[in-house]
Amino acid sequence: MDQRKEVESFFHNLRDRILTSLEELDEGKFHQTHWKREEGGGGVMSLMEGKTFEKVGVNCSTVFGKLDPAFSSQLPGNTTEFFATGISFVAHPYNPMGPTSHMNLRYLETDQWWFGGGADLTPFFPFEEDTQSFHRELKSACDQNNPEYYPKFKKWCDEYFYLPHRKEPRGVGGIFFDYLQNDVQKDFQFVKTVGEAFLKVYPQIIKRRKDLSFTPEQKEHQLYRRGRYVEFNLIYDRGTQFGLKTGGNVEAIFMSLPPTVKWK
Repeated sequence: MDQRKEVESFFHNLRDRILTSLEELDEGKFHQTHWKREEGGGGVMSLMEGKTFEKVGVNCSTVFGKLDPAFSSQLPGNTTEFFATGISFVAHPYNPMGPTSHMNLRYLETDQWWFGGGADLTPFFPFEEDTQSFHRELKSACDQNNPEYYPKFKKWCDEYFYLPHRKEPRGVGGIFFDYLQNDVQKDFQFVKTVGEAFLKVYPQIIKRRKDLSFTPEQKEHQLYRRGRYVEFNLIYDRGTQFGLKTGGNVEAIFMSLPPTVKWK
């Protein structure tokens, strides 16, 4: 199996297992929408709105073709030809005690190849147990591959998921990495380990929080804080910008946005 197909196959398999895990938690069902990109490629958007999750989405896409020269100059390589495949996950729980979370893993080629991605947690009412377990699993995933990864990628995450105009972090962090291009099989193994760690830890966190009691005031606070999530994704997020500049499916790109949000 060639590298592209091998990575794409893993992302699809990870997607399917995430869907199964969250459907069991929610007692709901994901609705899948297939889409095609006119310039080449396409993907599948999986969405669920249920009891536990006000909205949760998992996207898998594989796109290829030509990049706008102005945009291609921002990426490694010296060509406008590109290939990209990835998985993107965002969950917005109904219960404000349950944290929003994001995970993205991707593989790209121009005349070079590289991996990128990460995972982060955004609680509106933080529980130290959740923060510790989330970071513990990601650290374990990093340490299995390179003991230098966790401190480096944790710092990168803290710096990346920061809103300069608000002068505040988006959440309690996680890991973030990009332009990983050391050894293709070792880097791919790391990406797989991160995906498995996320699949293990996030459903555990939601299971602990989904049935906790909460007040109307706490729900209002959740809706207000979701505004920060929207601001980051629309202004700074690389995935959003890449999707829009490569002619991706707009609904899939904005899948990450919460269904209800308030600004005051």
